[in-house]
Amino acid sequence: MVAVTAFIGGCRPTPDRSPAPAKSARSAVAVSDLAYDPQPIGAPVAEFGRPMVTHVLIADLDRDGMPDVLYSEGQKNTVRWLRQAPLGTFTERIIGEVAGPVHVAVADVQGSGRLDVLVAGMGQITPSNERIGSIVVLENIDDRRFRPRVILERIARVTDVRAADLSGHSDGRLDLIVGHFGYAQGETRWMQNKGQWNFESRIVNTQSGCVHTPVADFDGDGRMDFAALISQEWEEVHVFLNQGGDRFRHSIVWGSTNEDYGSSGLDVADMNGDGRPDLIYTNGDGFDYAGYGVRSWHGVQWLENLGDGRFRFHRVADMPGAYSPCAADLNGDGHLDLLAVSGFADWDDPKSVSLMAFIADGSGGFAPVPLATRPTQLVTAAVGDLDGDGVPEIVTGGFYAYPPFDYMSAVTLWKRR
Repeated sequence: MVAVTAFIGGCRPTPDRSPAPAKSARSAVAVSDLAYDPQPIGAPVAEFGRPMVTHVLIADLDRDGMPDVLYSEGQKNTVRWLRQAPLGTFTERIIGEVAGPVHVAVADVQGSGRLDVLVAGMGQITPSNERIGSIVVLENIDDRRFRPRVILERIARVTDVRAADLSGHSDGRLDLIVGHFGYAQGETRWMQNKGQWNFESRIVNTQSGCVHTPVADFDGDGRMDFAALISQEWEEVHVFLNQGGDRFRHSIVWGSTNEDYGSSGLDVADMNGDGRPDLIYTNGDGFDYAGYGVRSWHGVQWLENLGDGRFRFHRVADMPGAYSPCAADLNGDGHLDLLAVSGFADWDDPKSVSLMAFIADGSGGFAPVPLATRPTQLVTAAVGDLDGDGVPEIVTGGFYAYPPFDYMSAVTLWKRR
């Protein structure tokens, strides 16, 4: 799969510091009544011509109690902050310029007490085997200003950067976990934080096509582990279990024999409430194909964590062009549901779905609920309670590399009706 696969990032927001929701907001909504209304936020489509929003993230960047929206955009090569203040009002600022930005994350990298913005830079969005990637941290100076720090550059095109304490630091420092898509050559690495913005790289996998590197304690031993979604011809999900002493046990927990499977997104959620973090996974990349259309193998998966590095595969549903798996209780019944967007479908068919929910029945089953057919060509989504009422909102981003260009969007906020 080509590098555009890497646009989708994790959907989990930073911990919610909003006021406790009212009881009425928590009441369950019938599956048949689940509906959302769209509202464009941030820069208009016209500013980009053809928007290329590569990632959206919900996070309270300035920790003022009101979650914000961050996004990266490949047409203008910018990282943008949609700050929410006051509640319900979003004001956009460009906080960084990075060549080919495709993923953003937030973390207090050096223990300063402020959230920095981690940016994965591909150098260029279109396929290339040149070493033009970069790892950039936008250091949070005072919750208003951000200083760009280039951690590493002239490397295989970077598609994901996450932060976690992998080494057991005692001073709040966080290490970095990095996925490189590259093209014919790529890799997965983690970077030990030596302090003062110095990092030591450790390569853990040399396969090309790494899309995402979500972090969690998968085996429950108190040490942070990470996973890696490897696309291209590999189409595999890898897990790296932290053994302590900077050692990791590496295993492939699932893989497809279909070299065109189209791995497009990987994130973490405890889907069955057993206390073990599971993996949620989409395959729907279509950038290798000349046109849009339905591929029968595209869809949404759940890899159930059985413990000790073992995972059980569940096919949730078919979905053409599936991207950006998200988990949230969308209808308020106490069960985690799934959400995905479509970057590739038959857009000549007005019934083709671009935003789809999969509502959990509490027994391992999911009912697909179409939420929108317009705008089309969505490749990234995030879910979180932006207004503190206990009802999750959805944020999506549109990416338009190929026609049709009829129903375009940049960043859209979806509120439950």
